[in-house]
Amino acid sequence: MTSSHTWKFFRAGGFDQVQIDNGEDLLALKELDQKLWVALSCPTRGIEFDTRTLDLIDYDNDAHVHANEVLAAIGWAGALLRNSDLLVQGSDSVALADIDDSSEEGQQVLVSAQYILKSLGKPDATQISLADMADIEKFVAGLEFNGDGVVPPDRIADEGVRATVEDIIKCRGSIADVGGKAGVNQEISDAFFGEVTAYSDWQAKGDGDADIQFLGEKTQAAADIFHAVKEKVSDYFTRCQMAAYDARAAVPLSRSTEDYQGIAAQTLSAQNTDIANFPLATVEADKPLPSISGINPAWQKQIEALRELAIVPLFGKKENLLASEWAALCAKFAAFEAWQATKPATSTEQLGIARLWEIFGGKHREAIDNLITQDKAVEAEVKAIRSVEKLLRYNRDLYNLVNNFVSFRSFYTGRDKAIFQLGTLYLDGRSCDLCVRVEDIGKHAEFANMSGLYLAYCDCVRNGGAEKMSIAAAFTAGDSDFLMIGRNGIFYDRKGQDWDATIVRILDHPISIRQAFWSPYKKLIRFINEQLQKLAASKAAAADEKLIKAAVSANMPVAAVTTSPPPKPPFDVGKFAGIFAAIGLALGAIGGILASLVSGILGLQFWQIPLAIIGLMLSISGPAMVVAWFKLKKRNLGPVLDANGWAINARARINISFGTSLTKLAHLPEGSHRSLADPFADKKPVWPFYALIAGVIIALIALWQMGFFGENQ
Repeated sequence: MTSSHTWKFFRAGGFDQVQIDNGEDLLALKELDQKLWVALSCPTRGIEFDTRTLDLIDYDNDAHVHANEVLAAIGWAGALLRNSDLLVQGSDSVALADIDDSSEEGQQVLVSAQYILKSLGKPDATQISLADMADIEKFVAGLEFNGDGVVPPDRIADEGVRATVEDIIKCRGSIADVGGKAGVNQEISDAFFGEVTAYSDWQAKGDGDADIQFLGEKTQAAADIFHAVKEKVSDYFTRCQMAAYDARAAVPLSRSTEDYQGIAAQTLSAQNTDIANFPLATVEADKPLPSISGINPAWQKQIEALRELAIVPLFGKKENLLASEWAALCAKFAAFEAWQATKPATSTEQLGIARLWEIFGGKHREAIDNLITQDKAVEAEVKAIRSVEKLLRYNRDLYNLVNNFVSFRSFYTGRDKAIFQLGTLYLDGRSCDLCVRVEDIGKHAEFANMSGLYLAYCDCVRNGGAEKMSIAAAFTAGDSDFLMIGRNGIFYDRKGQDWDATIVRILDHPISIRQAFWSPYKKLIRFINEQLQKLAASKAAAADEKLIKAAVSANMPVAAVTTSPPPKPPFDVGKFAGIFAAIGLALGAIGGILASLVSGILGLQFWQIPLAIIGLMLSISGPAMVVAWFKLKKRNLGPVLDANGWAINARARINISFGTSLTKLAHLPEGSHRSLADPFADKKPVWPFYALIAGVIIALIALWQMGFFGENQ
């Protein structure tokens, strides 16, 4: 891809990285092929960067900052500043004179900045800083109208309108404004008044129809008691009709003597459910329903209420209700029931019809809509106030983000820690600077294993366990002899806070060439130690067994002691001949090899002996060192960050020399005085020195006998 801009690149981590030095470089990034970017995406959490700035850049709110979002942020900030080089300085303040007001948005930002300074009591200030925006949320929330389209009730001066808004919140819920106060927006208001209108229209239809409200204002109460007894009264008249159909049915339909005997032993009351299941009155052919006396006690109050609210107003003061009159009463309530079936489902009914009529008839809706409109009218001005904060944050943070996104300049130059470096882990006499935050250790380790880095996953806690997090620390120098699960260290985050760190998982990879050089000898020493320990353990076990047998024999009866043990089977020479032969051959071969090595070394010139020893050591350690060297060259930071949600676009190598800078070993300070006298050191025996002297003398004699010194004369 051709570009009108002249780019500079530096090589680090085994690949070319773009060098951003000035504002012109920043603005030209949109022309740089994104294949040359180190990263194309990074998470907005879990890194050492201002989360508020990342959230502003992340305009799609997906918790990741993408390359196009970085370019959009640079373009927006560059267009509002007269000098794009200001973005490189990383200052948290901007001079008002540096805001470019040639555009409409620039004018709004400048006016908003001046308004903020004036509100803070600094009308003559020539620059605005992030410190001035510390309480920007409170500042915006304190405005009479803040552009969010939400009207809290405490902002309304009119008591009637305020009461209506409170009723809206009660029925339809609320939404928080920028200051966190509960209020209503246009959507909630429209939904509420829509319900009020629907319910009021429905109520008006019932009130205007005489067939529906046939008992006036008492119709609803009469309908409620009618529905409460309707099924029971219909049951009674049906039983009487059955008795008219067959006189024999009257007695059993009135319940038998056995039914009464079944409840006779109970303590009876009008609330007894067994009594309520009996008919309303005794059943006879075509018998009217008594409304005063002769009623089932469990239904007495309901029938009396029905008589007072419906029977008397319609049929006069009657003591009995005929079946035909009951049918007429049912027909009378049919229109009311049909009207009730059309009742709209609404949350506003809880306010009562009187309050709803008051709201419906008033002009509260227009007043609330007007307040919401006024609030939305200043949206551009309030947005400009937020744009001032946005510009200040971009001015401070964009250059740092680019040097940790487009390139890893901060990481590879070492002039500052990268944003993914969480802090420093101190453990096993080392400090590890490459520590990243991890949310899921198992998931992270599965992918990060491809990095080739020796990673120690640690659980970190502080404040007695109140705060917890997990990290992955890369060990890139030293060895892994004493790195194991369960070891404890101290982790210092970028704020200087200390955390108790415990290793919980390890990804084992080569750490250094030095470790690879000594690894064969350490393995040999470890093997010899294990064999010696096994041998010592077996001898100790055998000795213990003999002591136990001796103690048991001493305490046994004489007869038991004199009893001779069973004879051992004779030694089968043929069976063990092959084993002895194999052991002899192995010992002979080993002895021959050692003799050949010693004789070969002693047969060399004097100056050739050290070279031979060095060559022998390299022949042993060389393969391990070569394998480690290839693996160390391929160490890659990418999988470690990819496992954390980054989109790494390059093979960010960590070679041997750079890796050494990421993990520092313990060294005494320069100019320190060191005493080698250790009062608690193990006492060293003298005989090894005599043995060494004797060995040197014997070696010299052997060399003289072999004519070594004669050849050099």
